[in-house]
Amino acid sequence: MEKIRPKRLGHLVLTVRDIHASVKFYTEILGLEVSDWISDQMVFLRAGTDHHDLALSQIPKDSADIDDLPRYTRPGMEHFSYLVEDRAEMDRAAEFLQHKGIEIVRGIGKHGPGENLFLVFKDPDGNNVEIYCEMTQITPDSGYQPKVWERNIESFDQYRFKHFVVPPPQAVVDAKSNKK
Repeated sequence: MEKIRPKRLGHLVLTVRDIHASVKFYTEILGLEVSDWISDQMVFLRAGTDHHDLALSQIPKDSADIDDLPRYTRPGMEHFSYLVEDRAEMDRAAEFLQHKGIEIVRGIGKHGPGENLFLVFKDPDGNNVEIYCEMTQITPDSGYQPKVWERNIESFDQYRFKHFVVPPPQAVVDAKSNKK
């Protein structure tokens, strides 16, 4: 089987202590633009035409500042991503990762904000690595207006886990069950 063929580094998702202070920093200091929000818990920012090249996720306010990477309750990186050509490459990558015994965390799915397909897996140190494709492009003449998505299954996976190659994260399943 052939290895994954990334085209370029894509985006980074950081967990932050104060999402509003972070948005202010990244927009007013670094000059990024807001593309979309998920409630007041996640924001998608861009420097170019990709819907996002940086996303920020609010950690719970009562989180201790300890090294607990699997729970993402401290500031830091949640995942970084690489662009792949298309859905066929993503399907092939999922099969390759399974063949190699690499832990797949979530996907194949389709996010709401950005509309990109995603597949997330672990590197040897436990970092989340994502491959993605088909992200919304925002150009100056597109008339794109940021929106606030509800924090629900549609913002996480528009396919509603139909194409996941592993069971979905329990927290998302629990949130889906509570909405019924």
